[in-house]
Amino acid sequence: MTKLWQLAHGRSLPLGDKAVIMGILNVTPDSFSDGGQYVECDKAMAAAEKMLEEGALIIDVGGESTRPGGAPVDEATEIARVVPVIEALGKRFDCIISIDTYRAATARAAVEAGAHIVNDVWGLQREPAIADIARQSGAGLVIMHTSRERMVEPDVIDDQFVFLNRSLKIAAQAEIDPARIVLDPGFGFGKETADDVALMARLGELQQFGYPILVGTSRKRFVGAITGVNEPLNRDIGTAATSVALRLAGADIFRVHNVAYNREALAVADAILQARRVDNRK
Repeated sequence: MTKLWQLAHGRSLPLGDKAVIMGILNVTPDSFSDGGQYVECDKAMAAAEKMLEEGALIIDVGGESTRPGGAPVDEATEIARVVPVIEALGKRFDCIISIDTYRAATARAAVEAGAHIVNDVWGLQREPAIADIARQSGAGLVIMHTSRERMVEPDVIDDQFVFLNRSLKIAAQAEIDPARIVLDPGFGFGKETADDVALMARLGELQQFGYPILVGTSRKRFVGAITGVNEPLNRDIGTAATSVALRLAGADIFRVHNVAYNREALAVADAILQARRVDNRK
């Protein structure tokens, strides 16, 4: 069933019938697989253009590395990194732009610069004021689960419900339209390989929330642990395999580095899902 994800600046995006790819554009010097490659605006534009040509519908711009052990930056630095890139993207391409941040001030500056989506890796729980920014701007909102810096439930799905229900309560208190919300189970964020694998195996249980699901497995450590590939840049085949599995389990949006590999893999998954829908109508 198609749902229309409502976004800032009058934009929307249909979710459900076809997998949607979100291309990762890290304008940071220290991201785990592409740090320093796109800190210059011209290089960032070239990377975005390539991802869009390969099939991405969303470009997710990040100004602070969220890898384990990544050095935090101050608010002013993050804003200075992302705003020029977002402005340039809006001028050059007719694409959906997402800001990857947990800071309310950065979210505000990014949406004012042209971003349509706020992608919060702390699920509104680090800076709850980010929920007010999302409501006031009408931005689409990605609420991500994290296991970092807190006690977790023994069962991986139980913990998803505990954390995400808390986040959704913050969203409801801020009066955010549910049609603007997407959930992300937060692969790799404070999780061991066994947790990530269990989460992949049981992703369908998260459909009980009733919201579209975004997944970000791209080049992550658990993919390397499964495949035996140590170098993050060489984990795109393993990533594409996770994308297929998660699409068949109900995920809608795929945040990836290598758009081409994942577009081809997800086309296969979508064909399988379409065949299932046809069979169910007989």
